[in-house]
Amino acid sequence: MRKIGLKEVEDIALGASLLGAGGGGDPYYGKLMAIGAIKERGPVDLIDPEEVPDDAVIMPIAMMGAPTVLCEKGTGGNEYKVIYDIVSQYMGRKVYAVMPMEAGGVNSMLPIAAAARLGLPMVDCDGMGRAFPELQMVTFTIGGVSATPMALTDEKGNSAIFNTITNKWTEELARAVTMSCGGSVTVSLYIMDGATMKAFGVKNIVTRSEMLGQAIRNVKNHPDMTPEAAFLYASEGYGIFKGKIADVLRETNGAFNLGRVVLDGIGDWRGQRAEVCFQNENLAVTVNGEIRATVPDLICMVDTETFIPVTTEALKYGKRVMVVGLKCYEMWRSERGLELVCPRYFGVDTDYIPIETRVKEGLGNV
Repeated sequence: MRKIGLKEVEDIALGASLLGAGGGGDPYYGKLMAIGAIKERGPVDLIDPEEVPDDAVIMPIAMMGAPTVLCEKGTGGNEYKVIYDIVSQYMGRKVYAVMPMEAGGVNSMLPIAAAARLGLPMVDCDGMGRAFPELQMVTFTIGGVSATPMALTDEKGNSAIFNTITNKWTEELARAVTMSCGGSVTVSLYIMDGATMKAFGVKNIVTRSEMLGQAIRNVKNHPDMTPEAAFLYASEGYGIFKGKIADVLRETNGAFNLGRVVLDGIGDWRGQRAEVCFQNENLAVTVNGEIRATVPDLICMVDTETFIPVTTEALKYGKRVMVVGLKCYEMWRSERGLELVCPRYFGVDTDYIPIETRVKEGLGNV
């Protein structure tokens, strides 16, 4: 067990925004909520998954909806208590700890804010190791875990609890309610015991996010590497393209941010063009019409000078970015994992090829 204070929040938010693969919401907004909660209630206890009793009730906390909506609509401040009361009443037991469901700017921060305000510890584990746009896209679905009971509330005080026949149905019904509530809500789903969390969760994700955040802050202080090389080394990433944003097409549809960004090459990439399509998170990147990386591997864009991640809602004409690919959590590469998040599920017409294979075959550049 260790404490998460204000300094740790800064690094976790920065690192998780990289693992969010362009999605997961604006890290600035999520960070404000976590910082405010810690200032009022004190630091949060972060516990290792192995410290959790097998029969303990674990309550994941997340925001559902379009990240751009949340940035404008905000939260009311009482959502965590509402969710906690619904879950405790339904389960007939007290919640032992909260946990994040994904890595991303907002959804890495909400569980910290919830833990602080509820006086509960947070588990160093999540269900993705990155961010995905739909709620059935978690490692717990691969393990056969039900998304329900799922508790949902909005900033006005409306609340609901779902019991569904499949996790895909949970996504469909909860998405419809989310739209009725204005495009973003606070949820708890995949409420589980400690044994299930240990079997199917992505462990140490908060610690990894914090280490990535520290590395990004210090890329220019490495004595033996250029900042770019230091960033790629720390993130274990593959440099795919460098370019200036020439066009951004974006719409909010069905509580998703949908669109694509066009990049004109700079430096060694001058004269070439890349496109990245996204659904909240970046889904695929092509260079000169050839696919270089796809989901479930992580496709991230970072500022070419600071290496700070750029989320899909922050994409702007003229900004210079480097497109970076990161390997996904191994469970996503299983047959069951690819059934959930293969490129074709998102409308990308290709089979999944691991990013390191594409690089080895000359389809990407380190």
